Amino acid sequence: MTEPPEDPAAPATAEPHPPSGSADTLPGGSAGSNPGGSEGSNPGGSEGSNPGGSEGSNPGDSTAASPATTGPRSVTTRATLVGVVVSALLILAIVLGSRMLRNFDSALLPYAVATVFLAFGVAYRYTVWISAPGARRLFRQGWRSLFSYENFRQAPTALPKMIATYLGFQKFLGARSHARWAAHQLIFWGCILAALITFPLTWGWFTFTSGSGAGPGYEMRIWGIKILGFDSLSVLGWLMFHGLDIAAVLVIPGASYFLWRRMKDRGASTGQRFAYDLVPLIALIVISVTGLLLTFSSIFLHGGGYQFLAILHMVSVVFTLIYIPFGKFFHIVQRPAAVGMQLFKYTGRQDDKVFACRRCEEPIDTGPYVENLRGTMRDLRLGFDAWAEYCPRCKRVLRGSAYLSQVKKGFK
Repeated sequence: MTEPPEDPAAPATAEPHPPSGSADTLPGGSAGSNPGGSEGSNPGGSEGSNPGGSEGSNPGDSTAASPATTGPRSVTTRATLVGVVVSALLILAIVLGSRMLRNFDSALLPYAVATVFLAFGVAYRYTVWISAPGARRLFRQGWRSLFSYENFRQAPTALPKMIATYLGFQKFLGARSHARWAAHQLIFWGCILAALITFPLTWGWFTFTSGSGAGPGYEMRIWGIKILGFDSLSVLGWLMFHGLDIAAVLVIPGASYFLWRRMKDRGASTGQRFAYDLVPLIALIVISVTGLLLTFSSIFLHGGGYQFLAILHMVSVVFTLIYIPFGKFFHIVQRPAAVGMQLFKYTGRQDDKVFACRRCEEPIDTGPYVENLRGTMRDLRLGFDAWAEYCPRCKRVLRGSAYLSQVKKGFK
């Protein structure tokens, strides 16, 4: 079989050659037409890539999916409103969590203001992202899979396992390179540790107070409630006061490896952009190094140069927090949404719903995933959704055949 199946939703000219006679209109080899995308791909980077499931629509029904009617202005307005609401809620949480600002450290005000901008940027960008047809389907199907009782009944351990392996240990990176996986793990756990310490302290949710004026005892309080007491000279005390130093030690080698790779590896440096690929790594290294230098200054230099280092550290942290929603770090926010999609694909495989290529009969992906991909392509008004039923190799073969029969035949 060399021709795509007849589909009521596809145009009547759906053939293995482009309707207009141009081979460029075929989806062969494009990221949006490959239903078997890799795990490491951006779950919502483009409207047609890695789509989620449809909301109760039948991909074979031409009337089920309708193109998005919301314009750019309405999406921007809605995203701005969501960002303002999230920022206001964070400010309220800071005020209440710090006991009406009694536990709020005014010296940390720039960090707190940066987190408010961070909340606005993340909410704004996330709203714009899920407004795209492909990302919206992924988002809805992901949540549906997460809260599906049927999925939980069939595979009760699947979700915790995917959270641990896909989000925590990112095993899919190990298949590409063990060195990249190790470096990414260092950055990931270092940033997680730093965020768990920095954000609550910045917001005034965590406080460390001396239990007595004469002794080394300290008390850690959360929202004004005593959680534990510890000796600052003990191992626990050392870990409490040097948690950010430990995070910096983890981040520096990981970020340095990727920075070295960006400069030395030809494949990585070919399409890199300074603001998008190099600035995040440089920012992580600057934050980590200046943080360690603050500790070095206080211990070995008796505070020499501490004020300058504190300002440099603050500027680098504030810049990075504001940069997160609009740069490469936004994939940190996007990545959890892919867990639901992975669960959706996993449960489809458990039910033996694997879709085979129409031409070579090699397995492509789960049947529901291919159907959802076709639905997204119809939402985007792409007139070749039937091509999702072909594997990448067969699409390339059919594209070449179309070129030979429709383009090259015109040359004598």
